[in-house]
Amino acid sequence: MTIMVTMTAVSISDLKANLSRHLREVRRGGEIQVLERGTPVARLVPPAEVDDHGIRDRLIAAGLMRPGSGSAATVLDQPPLELPVSLSEALAEDRADRL
Repeated sequence: MTIMVTMTAVSISDLKANLSRHLREVRRGGEIQVLERGTPVARLVPPAEVDDHGIRDRLIAAGLMRPGSGSAATVLDQPPLELPVSLSEALAEDRADRL
């Protein structure tokens, strides 16, 4: 399945005048960025997928995310880090700087 993500920027007046056309573009998987005096104020996107894979696939297709490699479970198999100070000491020191 190919997911096509297009981003179109439109002014509020253009959005109001051509709402049906812009909504058709969103239904096809596009995104509309709404501008007010050239400043982005909103984004129209298709409804979120039921599962996270739909969102993930769209982000990857848009080049906003790279798929991971390997397994995150390997991180959990490693022993905890040995720190030169205890976390409670570090927290107390950090809080003392704010007083």
